[in-house]
Amino acid sequence: MHASIIFIRYLGQLAGIIEKVKARPEILTARLHAEMLPFASQVRATCNFALRGCCPLAGLAPVSFDGAQLSFAALAKQVEDTIAYIGAIRPQQFEGPAGRLCRDRAGFADIELPADEYLNLYILPNFYFHFSMAYAIARGQGADIGKQDFDGYHLYAPGFSFERPAA
Repeated sequence: MHASIIFIRYLGQLAGIIEKVKARPEILTARLHAEMLPFASQVRATCNFALRGCCPLAGLAPVSFDGAQLSFAALAKQVEDTIAYIGAIRPQQFEGPAGRLCRDRAGFADIELPADEYLNLYILPNFYFHFSMAYAIARGQGADIGKQDFDGYHLYAPGFSFERPAA
């Protein structure tokens, strides 16, 4: 299994979260902390880390589908375009030479890592971080989302809580 499957799955989950919160415009600019990125930027970063992972691993030039418009429609389109782009990469394109080095910029640091480290120790953790932050911001703003919206596997009865005993 290649990481592109992971990116496509969880970007699909992110699309579902965006759909569920689109009637709440205040979520677009909401943050967990004043010094952290807002929801919209977390969504964009999630998409960009998926692309920053897939492009060099498939031997492609980096791309981004960032839009200037601050709206749920623009975010949904970016997620959709990212899924389509990654989905169009043929599996053989990921079968590059062993030991391929991948370069990126991590904050203010230039990094160069072997492909497996680049993916597993840099790209995937950052992809999940930004996806988790987008989820946490939406949930913290009272959005009706849960773990099932995050991973697509969990299922809980309406109103279920680990914190409240069942009636």
